Amino acid sequence: MSASSSSPETSPLSWHGTTILTVRKGGKVVVAGDGQVSLGQTIIKGTARKVRRVGAGQVIAGFAGSTADAFTLFERLETKLERFPDQLKRACVELAKDWRTDRYLRRLEAMMIVADPDESLVLTGTGDVLEPDNAVMGIGSGGMYALAAAKALLDSGLDAEQIARKAMAIAAQICVYTNDSLTVETIDATAS
Repeated sequence: MSASSSSPETSPLSWHGTTILTVRKGGKVVVAGDGQVSLGQTIIKGTARKVRRVGAGQVIAGFAGSTADAFTLFERLETKLERFPDQLKRACVELAKDWRTDRYLRRLEAMMIVADPDESLVLTGTGDVLEPDNAVMGIGSGGMYALAAAKALLDSGLDAEQIARKAMAIAAQICVYTNDSLTVETIDATAS
């Protein structure tokens, strides 16, 4: 083994996991996340809740990345939503600015999907606030698998939650860091 090769004995274990997906269809927005948390090649927990409601329940947020970092970001997002009620994009832009410029926050390793009745956004640690061109977004280790599956199912007769559940099941069959223990939150965009 060369000096530049890493082995489990010499390299630190890294946390893996998470698939987060959002789907908009038929006046509903759904955010779904799997429950697996892995350290190296070991599953530490299979039922983690990586999706939750914030902002008085009118915003759904899901995270991919370190759990401690995600809780910090959830708290910061709550604060921004209190400061800018009913302005999800503004709250997210302000959070992204802090995330990029604050010395402590810059070290956080996570991504978030946030959605309210009107819009869905991805937030990254590089200061990006991205809005999808279409009705679906995915992040995390299995995010691209879930995204591809959801895009393929958008034209089907399935509703937003059914698409999210089916796409997440497909991702769980492909990605070793994704399981089928889901947390699913839905907002009825027509009721707001």
